Amino acid sequence: MNILVLGGTRFVGKRLVNLLLEEGHEVTIGTRGKTETSFVRPVEHLVLDREDKASLAAAVDGRAWDVVYDQICYSPEDAAIAVEVLAGKTKRYIEVSTLSVYEESPERLAETAWMPGGYPVTGGSRHTLSYGEGKRQAEAVLWEQDRFEAVMVRFPIILGPDDYTKRLHFHVDKVLGGEPIGVPSPDARISFVHSAEAAAFLCWLKDSSLTGPVNCCSNGDVSIREVIGLVEKATGKTAVIREQSADEQRSPFGIGKSWHMDNSLAAEAGFEFYSLEHWLPELAEELAAAAKAAHAGN
Repeated sequence: MNILVLGGTRFVGKRLVNLLLEEGHEVTIGTRGKTETSFVRPVEHLVLDREDKASLAAAVDGRAWDVVYDQICYSPEDAAIAVEVLAGKTKRYIEVSTLSVYEESPERLAETAWMPGGYPVTGGSRHTLSYGEGKRQAEAVLWEQDRFEAVMVRFPIILGPDDYTKRLHFHVDKVLGGEPIGVPSPDARISFVHSAEAAAFLCWLKDSSLTGPVNCCSNGDVSIREVIGLVEKATGKTAVIREQSADEQRSPFGIGKSWHMDNSLAAEAGFEFYSLEHWLPELAEELAAAAKAAHAGN
């Protein structure tokens, strides 16, 4: 296949590009060109501004792809640009969306818990809308269009050793340093997905018949208290947990209520998800070992 990846120079995007290359596909990436990276083999690189319609249109002029992955669609404006510019240039468009389209809930959230059909699109950019609202309206734009097949992949928090936002690392460092961690609702349950799993899912979707919203999360969920317990075991130290804390101490997983997803739709379509109870303890151990080694080196 001939595939375009908008974004793709780090974390899940880099993993996705490498998987596509390993399968033998021709891959083009489109970015601002500000992040240097390397892949398992060379790719074509289009330098563009994803938020600027003229820039994207100029970059893709005269081109077509079997599949387009869009990892940097954050708003209804971004989605509308994709629909207008990529019409006739691809048959299948896969957008990275988010758990944040849902409200918190004690029940595991299936795709039908929030559907984009009929959702009001007020317009706006990532700079004027909240993250969740921008993604909701982006999904609504993609849902209503008929220029290409659109899949909106709803990811929870993505973790991995390559997480540049270092969300699980945060907990490891705080516990090792004896610093408090702010957790407003320790027993709230949450979904996660591994970065390798997320990339594998995106790669799998290019050959799937699924369209519309689809959840992607590991099998199982976990409470924030249980996450910190894994970190305590990995570090050999006891965490200092505070329900009230300064912003800089607040856990990146500090949700107010349970917020977890049901992955049955994709599982029934044939994707084999990872088991959270297997990989999360291993990741905590890996990060703790790396942090201890770094501290010893200092």
